Amino acid sequence: MFHSDSWQSEDDTMAYDRLVRKTTRENLWLHILSTLEEKPRYGYELRNEIRRRFGFESGEVTAYVVTYALKRDGYVTVTNEMPSTRGPSRKYYSLTSSGRALLEKARSYLKDLSERL
Repeated sequence: MFHSDSWQSEDDTMAYDRLVRKTTRENLWLHILSTLEEKPRYGYELRNEIRRRFGFESGEVTAYVVTYALKRDGYVTVTNEMPSTRGPSRKYYSLTSSGRALLEKARSYLKDLSERL
């Protein structure tokens, strides 16, 4: 038997899930820039911090693809550093002034949107 309340609830859940996906995984660049605002980070550390702060797991390949695109577009720089203990060098990603400006523009937009909602 069809029950309208259960259909509505499922529909609401799907809409909410879509909103969460669009504001997290599909806009990973925003979370990367925000995380790099604190300090430079290497890839693994960046993904862990996004999971800790924002509560979602980004795909490893996706995170690197987005970070490389941010580098290509001048929002992030990369430096190679040797860790203090033995091991391979790591690529540390840092926010550029253009990256900070883009992050502030995005925050302003989201704040304005939130207030209008």
